[in-house]
Amino acid sequence: MTDAEASRPAGRSFGGWKIALIAALLGALAGAGLTSLWSGRLVRDYILANPEVIPEAMRRLQDRDSARAVAAHRAAIETPFAGAWAGAADGDVVLVEFFDYACAYCRKSNPDVDRLLREDGKLKMVWREWPVLGPNSLAAAEASLVAAKAGRFKDYHDRLFAAGRPTPQSILNAQAAAGISPDQVIAMRSSLEGREELERNHMLARSLNASGTPAFVIGDQLLQGAVGYEALKAAVAKARARP
Repeated sequence: MTDAEASRPAGRSFGGWKIALIAALLGALAGAGLTSLWSGRLVRDYILANPEVIPEAMRRLQDRDSARAVAAHRAAIETPFAGAWAGAADGDVVLVEFFDYACAYCRKSNPDVDRLLREDGKLKMVWREWPVLGPNSLAAAEASLVAAKAGRFKDYHDRLFAAGRPTPQSILNAQAAAGISPDQVIAMRSSLEGREELERNHMLARSLNASGTPAFVIGDQLLQGAVGYEALKAAVAKARARP
């Protein structure tokens, strides 16, 4: 469960979805050693008797599509906007989070990310603004872009999350504490640079079929929601072990 239903990507066409699902189901059956069940009736009977293969096939299909999208857009996904990153500059694994300051699950995940950074000296963390939860999300993201350009991203980021769901006043307070002026934020709001960055992040998230925030990209994996420290750590280890 994520915190941004409004960001849910459009579904596949019905015909394309059926074809892809059938292909995935047949692949799952073949992988299970059931290569003799290629008859349509036998496949149908098997699925009816073993409906648990349907969500498994869907997960495999989604994972495969996400891995392809990550590979196609890796440079854009992993290249931070100015100073919106932390950890090892030349990290052997890059963990990317698409987030929204108004997202309670992003706020819940922030300590997990900080713990990973403290414990893993080879990890690089990149944050991508994806404001999908209303005007305060957008205002917070615009100020965050300013903080990233000023080299004060993490200060602003942590202060605003610590304040809870953003309000106009809490955004102003976090800006002031991070040394960001209202005039700088106004300039970012009207700049082509700011609009292009937010539009790029939205397009990247949709290309990954991310359904909301937070969405984490690690290696070829897409993890959605507040998955927790252990899941993030395991995903980093899997990416690190990849040939």
